[in-house]
Amino acid sequence: MLFFVTEDFRGCDRKEIYRRFRDQGRLKPDALLVHHSWIAADMSRCFLLVEADDVTLLQQWVVEWADLVEFEIVPVATNKDMVEALSGHL
Repeated sequence: MLFFVTEDFRGCDRKEIYRRFRDQGRLKPDALLVHHSWIAADMSRCFLLVEADDVTLLQQWVVEWADLVEFEIVPVATNKDMVEALSGHL
């Protein structure tokens, strides 16, 4: 399943976030696949497209960063998959 993740750094110590990332990486479970990530121009947020078969993988990842980062996680589907899923109802 695909998820759109927003990591919100506003009100957080951004230098500490980037230090941890530099020193320890993403701290995500190996089975959590990051397809793409983007950083806002003002470095206040990071946007990621991730994939996981088990939502607890995302929860494990969030726990590693919860002291520094606010997360918003939204399950998403591609347009193609949504059209396919709804084809019998259109």
